[in-house]
Amino acid sequence: MQVAAGVMLHARRWLPSRSSVTDHGLLIAGGAAGIAAAFNAPLAGVVFAIEELSRKIENRNSGLIITAIVLAGLVAVSAFGNSTYFGVIRVGRLDSGVLLPGLLVVLCAGLLGGLFSRLLIVSMVGAPDRFCALRRRHPVRFAAGCGFVVALIGIVSGGLTYGSGYDETKGLLDGEPGLPVLFVLLKFISTWLSTWSGVPGGIFAPSLSVGAGIGADIAQLTGSPAGAALIAIGMAGFLAAVTQAPITAFIIVMEMVDGHAMVLSLMAAALGASGVSRLLSRPLYAELAELQLRRLPAVPSTMPPDSGTATTAFQDSAPGRP
Repeated sequence: MQVAAGVMLHARRWLPSRSSVTDHGLLIAGGAAGIAAAFNAPLAGVVFAIEELSRKIENRNSGLIITAIVLAGLVAVSAFGNSTYFGVIRVGRLDSGVLLPGLLVVLCAGLLGGLFSRLLIVSMVGAPDRFCALRRRHPVRFAAGCGFVVALIGIVSGGLTYGSGYDETKGLLDGEPGLPVLFVLLKFISTWLSTWSGVPGGIFAPSLSVGAGIGADIAQLTGSPAGAALIAIGMAGFLAAVTQAPITAFIIVMEMVDGHAMVLSLMAAALGASGVSRLLSRPLYAELAELQLRRLPAVPSTMPPDSGTATTAFQDSAPGRP
């Protein structure tokens, strides 16, 4: 997403000087195109642009966003084929027997997702503790220490925590033998440490793998036959809890697994997990955006000074949300 946004902003040089397209619009279009192309989920790209990158889309930007998503999607489909990210999920008829396991998945996903979001915010903002102080004074040494712990976790887990978690999630959805119970905890910690070190490995894909692990663990614990459905619910729930963007979460999971038959279940799971997460943490992307804005140097205000004031007014430079 960040790479795609940067590419779109860089492409501004080829636009006419009188173009009405803004840097803000290019960044939003690039981020949306990145999501759509990476996961072959064009609808999720559009919704993510509206729900998370910008609370409203100007008319002049709507065409730009759709054009960017279409072009990025065509390139991705040409290179990798037109298939869903995780294949096609196969679920039977969902009855009342799935209700209790589903609620447990939503609750666990909401609690763990809220905790994960809170840890990321505290870690990136910088809490007044010795570890954050060490990160500020010796960022390279701190990153090396985090990398050592992540590597150690990977060795202990037999390599299951390496990468984005795609293979592990795909295996669970395909009904392959379940992952170790500690997978959720180990993937949770390794993803957090990677981000804290300053070398993040992404949020979306690791969150989906953690959510899939939660669903698989609850299905095994309760003996529910609807394992694939609970895994998809866990994916939508944990992603919604981390990002607090429930619409994006359920749509991206629905497109990834071609789970249109589960649309109501995924909607409910994303909404419930996001609500639980809000009890523990503030919205992740909003906090990270505020952090970046606070790091920008102050620039003179373009507003005329109030009458009777002798000092020059200053304000933080605040472009649109990245």
